Amino acid sequence: MNMDKSRVYDCQRGCEITHNENGDTSCSYNPNCCKLSVFNWLDGITQQDMANLFEVRFKNTRKGIYKNESGQNLRIGEFVVVEAQNGYDLGIITLAGPIIARQLKRDRIDPETYEFKKIYRRARPTDIEKWQEAIAREHRTMIRSRQMAADLELNMKIGDVEFQGDGTKAIFYYIADERVDFRQLIKNFAEEFRIRIEMKQIGARQEAGLIGGLGVCGQALCCSRYMNDFQSITTQAARCQDLSLNPQKLAGQCGKLKCCINYEASAYIDAQSRMPRVHEPLQLEDGEAFLLKTDILRGIMWFSYDAHNMANMIPLKAEQVAGIIDMNKKGKKAPSLLESKEREKSPEFFSAAGEESISRFDEAKSPRKKNNRNRKNKRKQ
Repeated sequence: MNMDKSRVYDCQRGCEITHNENGDTSCSYNPNCCKLSVFNWLDGITQQDMANLFEVRFKNTRKGIYKNESGQNLRIGEFVVVEAQNGYDLGIITLAGPIIARQLKRDRIDPETYEFKKIYRRARPTDIEKWQEAIAREHRTMIRSRQMAADLELNMKIGDVEFQGDGTKAIFYYIADERVDFRQLIKNFAEEFRIRIEMKQIGARQEAGLIGGLGVCGQALCCSRYMNDFQSITTQAARCQDLSLNPQKLAGQCGKLKCCINYEASAYIDAQSRMPRVHEPLQLEDGEAFLLKTDILRGIMWFSYDAHNMANMIPLKAEQVAGIIDMNKKGKKAPSLLESKEREKSPEFFSAAGEESISRFDEAKSPRKKNNRNRKNKRKQ
């Protein structure tokens, strides 16, 4: 919320609500919202097949493709009244034009056979006021619904509540590890809130996307920013990257393994396929060399003559290690690694800690000034 109390920013829907002196309510769309924001890189290009299709956003990460049959010239950022299963809903147009074809392909929707819901009209001030009244009931409804679920001792968690634009229906998003019989709970909800009820089960990752937040990288959560489908993540993806199997470091805000673990797993698996497998020490003319460390992406392996000492390690490229292994299989010993260490180049990175004095930027006192002062003192005497 801004310093101006009459202007409120709703991050869950990506819009700003303004109340004027007459009590009227107006809303404006903010395209910089972090919830599944999409950049229209086909802006300005027209396509007749997608002229009447628009992407409409609702609360948090819920979006849908709707067909404009109102006859009105609609644009991105406008509030529209759309068709719902019962009644109508209100949303914000976030995409239009040829980019809709890419969205349909991503969601595997055939525009020739799919029945799109309709856009009735551009939202009127009365529709927006009714929509805001329904939004104001969401938080109280969520708190009360959690209490009612706890009274029935149901093993479930209600994470969010979303009211329909006309205020006659509400979607209750819940999380449960096992099947829950909530038939009695729905009856209690209908009697308590006097609305139609829809229960929608979500996972822990989807809940994190609904709530949002910042990850350890400092950016908005991927599940909230752009992810629509969630792939299974295993600890094998962390092992291939030599990550520490610490649950506190590998788990995200949802309590599950971080989605970003899968981002670079394929690159590490491809790099590992080009690294030789060292199952035993390398046989050299001056002894045995033990593998202590591996840089998978650079293709470098560090060996030492002492299996328990990492002080004097010698780097070797993957091709060199593979050649030494082939020589050992033939019963031959490779030359000493100390010769290659002498020809080793200087390190790529230097640490400047302690090399310079902290007082090196201080101005040095000129000896001439001291001599001039001494001469003046002698003259005075």
